[in-house]
Amino acid sequence: MNTEGKYTFLALPLLPVRLNALEAAWYLGFQPHEISILVGAGMLEPLGHPPANTPKFFSTESLAALRDNQKWLEKATDAISAYWRRKNGQKRAGRNGRSPSSRLSVSPSAHQGTKP
Repeated sequence: MNTEGKYTFLALPLLPVRLNALEAAWYLGFQPHEISILVGAGMLEPLGHPPANTPKFFSTESLAALRDNQKWLEKATDAISAYWRRKNGQKRAGRNGRSPSSRLSVSPSAHQGTKP
């Protein structure tokens, strides 16, 4: 991430009224990839009704209210933690509930009696 650009943006005397996801992340103090997590969790609403695969824009006025709301910041932080806990749990357990090692192991008896 370009930290110089981040601090230049945050030092502007007047921010634009519409921010993209990167700028919203800078403004709220989150990582850019966490904005999509917050949108998915319903904690952050983009402007308009953008399709899933298009850039999202956010109202600076709405973000300012969220930024000053400690309860929202706590819930947003918890939502991000829960997302990664769930995602890492799926990785450890495998997508179908089995451990990753059980999917890859083949019993030696499965190959006995067969010729190459």
